[in-house]
This record gives sequence, structure tokens and C-alpha cells, in this order.
Amino acid sequence: MNNCIYPGQILLDNNNKRVQAHGGSLFFENGIYYFYGENKEFTTGKNKIWTAGVKYYSSTDLYNWKDEGFLIEPSEDKNSILHPSHCLDRPHIVKNNKTGKYVCYLKFSHPKKESFFVVLVADRFIGPYSIVKNEYRPFNLLVGDFDIYIDKNNDAYLYFSNMKDGIVAMKLSDDYLDVVGEYKRYYVGLNFPFAREGVAVFEHDNKLYMITSGMTGYVPNQSKIALLKSPLGELVELGDPAIDDPTNTTFHSQISTVFKDPKTGTYISLADRWIPSLKFTPKKSERMIRAAASTNDKNYKANIFELATLGFIPFNCAKVNTSVADYVWLPINFDGEFPQIRWLDSWTLEEEK
Repeated sequence: MNNCIYPGQILLDNNNKRVQAHGGSLFFENGIYYFYGENKEFTTGKNKIWTAGVKYYSSTDLYNWKDEGFLIEPSEDKNSILHPSHCLDRPHIVKNNKTGKYVCYLKFSHPKKESFFVVLVADRFIGPYSIVKNEYRPFNLLVGDFDIYIDKNNDAYLYFSNMKDGIVAMKLSDDYLDVVGEYKRYYVGLNFPFAREGVAVFEHDNKLYMITSGMTGYVPNQSKIALLKSPLGELVELGDPAIDDPTNTTFHSQISTVFKDPKTGTYISLADRWIPSLKFTPKKSERMIRAAASTNDKNYKANIFELATLGFIPFNCAKVNTSVADYVWLPINFDGEFPQIRWLDSWTLEEEK
């Protein structure tokens, strides 16, 4: 039994197995926390398995987790979009209080098609979920990492990486199954590794924030946080929320979402440490970013030795063993309007209350 959160350490379920809910999110309902995400149990980097369904776990304290099985089961049919060889990422489930339905968006980077969403609905959070939209590209845009924000009026907004063409934001229809109006672009014109992905949007004290990561796949990098003046409004850069992190790698992790605990009001940054064995010193991180940037930006210069280091960094996500990926959950505190994430070896909700 755990009595606190241990960032970066192996998280085991009630069966003493690794929790498999990567790129995941938390959902709270009827006094129960649900942690759900990508099942990477069989993703060793040596096979064609990317994500074997969406698993979920339940808890009453956020410290101890019971394996509840699959929210969305993998399919054995190779032609099904839910076959484990297809690149399912970052499930997000929201309840639509207007319709009473639970809406799930899945991102797919299909090996033979351009990236898209699959949208599912259910009458209960625990399912069963049914596909209502396949190969969905809002405004015919390529989709990447994403998040969904719901305001006080139960209006929903979708934010996703449009790969190297920035982050796009748009309002969803009343049923959350389509987009309406026009879309807004942020972070346009940035190249690898500075293009933005890993989108997480949350509200605090009537202010809306967006966290993004650089675009280096499963290799950790520096996060940025920005203030949005409205859901589709202007963006104001605030800097790196990871305080006192000399490696500029968001404590060797990538943030997937931010959860506000309804019991204590604590804001929690949920992140994945995709490659636990990959550690950066400040110098190594600086060299990696400079060498990567020099491949498509003449303003960055890297010598032959720095460029050679790129060959030893696993940028190819398909070759990474994410079955042993860990989680980095840390509290977010606020210095005025600036959200700050600091490293803690362990922490409790009561301490951050």
C-alpha cells in the first residue's frame, strides 16, 4: 500500500504489475478516481505493437490503483483501427453535461495514412464505447498531441498539434462530436526540435493556461507554458514551468495533462518518463538541442562530434521500449499568475492542500 505519490518510480497496480496508462488522464466520478491511457505492456520496440488498447485503473486516494481492465479493447482484426499495430495515442474522455454522453477522442498516426482522430461515445465512463467517427480531421488538418478544455458553460474546445504548423484551437459543437466556427493557430513557423506538441490546457483562478513540449518524440525536452486570454484568444508566453531543472527536460518527462483534484483543489501535472534509462546532464541536453536544431536551422551550429551524438539518441519512437515507461506526477503551485512545477521525491495531497 502506498501512502504518497513517488514521481519517476515504478507504479504498480493491485496485481503487482506495472500500471499501463500512458499519455494518460485522470477522471473523477462518484468518489472514484480513474486513471486511463495507452496500454504499452507489449510495446518493446522490437515488434509492431504500438498500443494494445486503452486500460483504466480505479483508486480512492490517487496512491493505490486497481486494474479494471480495458476501457477500449484492442482488436485482433488487422483491418480494425483498434488493432495494436495502429498508432493509438493520448486518449481523452470528457463528459458532456448537455447530452449526458461520455465522449472519447483518440489520436492515430496510421502507418499508411495521414494522422487523424477517432471519436467514440458511451453512456457511462466505463463504457462500452462505440466509434461514431473514424479518420476525422477537423478542417482537414493533420492531428497530433491534443487536449480538450471544457469551460463553466460546458462549452468544449479542442487543442492539438498540427505537426510543424503550430498548435490549433477550435470550439466543439454542443455534442462534442464536431467543430464549429473558425480555428486559431499558435506557435506557427517552428521547426524540429522547437515545434510544439504535448498539449495540456487547464484553468486556474479564471485564467487559462496551455503547456506544450518541444517536438523530440519520446526524448524529453523543455516545456513551455503560456497564458490564453480566452479559449481562442491571444497567447502570452510565460516561460518554463519546471523550476530548478538544470537539464531543461521537464524532469526527464513529457506532460500529458493537468488534473485538478476535486477533493483538495491540488493541481497535478501528469507526465510520462517514456525512456527511464535516458538521462541528461545540462551539457548533454544543450548539445542535443543544438545538434538537432542545426539540421534545419542555419542559426544553430553544431560540430561533427555533437551531430554524431544524435545517432545515440532514440528519436525513432517505434524503436523504443515503452513497456517500462514510468510516470512523473508533480503538484503545480502558483506564483501570482505563473504556474510552477518543482521536483519532489515524494508528496501527498494533504501536503499540497
